[in-house]
Amino acid sequence: MLRWLGAYTASMVGDSVYFLALSWAAVRSGTPAQAGFVLAVGAVPRAVLMLGGGVVADRFGPRRVVIGGDAVRCAVILGVALALALTTPTLWLLLPLALVFGAVDALFLPAVGALPPRITGPGQLARVQGMRGFAQRLAGVAGAPLGGFAVAVGGPGAAFAVAGALFAVSLPLLLAVRIGPGPAPGADHADQGAEERSRGDAGAWGELRAGLRYLRGHRVLAPLMVTVAVGELGFAGPLNIGLTLLVQERGWGADGMGAIVAAFGAGAGLSALLLTVRGRIPRAGLVMSLVLCAAAGCVAAIGYLPTVPYAMAAGALIGLLAGLSGALCWAVLQTACDPVYLGRVTSVSTLISVGLTPLCYPVVGAAVGLWGAGPVFLGCSVVCLAGGVIGLWSTPLRTAELPGAGSAP
Repeated sequence: MLRWLGAYTASMVGDSVYFLALSWAAVRSGTPAQAGFVLAVGAVPRAVLMLGGGVVADRFGPRRVVIGGDAVRCAVILGVALALALTTPTLWLLLPLALVFGAVDALFLPAVGALPPRITGPGQLARVQGMRGFAQRLAGVAGAPLGGFAVAVGGPGAAFAVAGALFAVSLPLLLAVRIGPGPAPGADHADQGAEERSRGDAGAWGELRAGLRYLRGHRVLAPLMVTVAVGELGFAGPLNIGLTLLVQERGWGADGMGAIVAAFGAGAGLSALLLTVRGRIPRAGLVMSLVLCAAAGCVAAIGYLPTVPYAMAAGALIGLLAGLSGALCWAVLQTACDPVYLGRVTSVSTLISVGLTPLCYPVVGAAVGLWGAGPVFLGCSVVCLAGGVIGLWSTPLRTAELPGAGSAP
């Protein structure tokens, strides 16, 4: 498990350095509008191909896809670093890079989400999600300064080289990870395959339809996806564009913004550490939904708090509660899902959080401009609360449990 954690951490730090290098190179290569276009263009293949990435992960195995994804990212980014050593960055170089990186991410992200059940037993899934969250926080803290130092020393090309080297570090670690067997070809899975073929679900498109049909009919996963979607819609706007506009409205400045974001990161890191140490949380479905409801209250509060210290406290609570709820969500998903469909189900959850929730940013921004930050944060908290209520309303999800630590893989 430590090899997987090292590989995942190196890959996440590489991601952070890559995005900083891409942003810097794009700003230096064109107008602000063109730079924004370069940064946005990678999101298109990521969103369009994400569900197909789940099919690929289920068909070829998540470990193979993750290794291939890191290998491709390493080769492409090192190639760009070499090109920048010979010439200056141009939009015609950065645009294909962003497109390729987004397309690889569409395959990589579902496979990363589907990998934990193959490297550990069911009773350790919450602990693995805690480790994963801690690695993400570490990447956020370490990646930006590392990328900034590389840019200062050698320009964007040096930063791309650092990102490529980090992806290269992850490869031998991933190759050394011990992985459990894939889904056994038993009677249940044979029956599933026969049923899918009888419905004409052959080929990639048919496999995707079969996965969506499985998700829609699952007693735990279907309400879980609705809970995730509604909860993310309530969180994403306020904690991204909304927080920036709130700080501007209150006149708290960049220092205030940084302090609140740091408090949020500290809370999220604490939740990851708690899960890493604790491992299993009893009554996971109930705790996940209750914690989401509590986090919704903190979202409402931060829109009306008068000073930065109070907002920092609310931000830390949001990070703690949202981190705990999100990790439990992933653990429940990986426990409840049939391994045959895990990549496809993971791709739906990832698409919700990565591909769809950013669509609410313009709406939140326009609403803050019309009514101010307080009412918008309150409205978003109601949306978030609705996600928690959906989780509590669903008896199968509310009563979902994680296996004990002694459960076999």
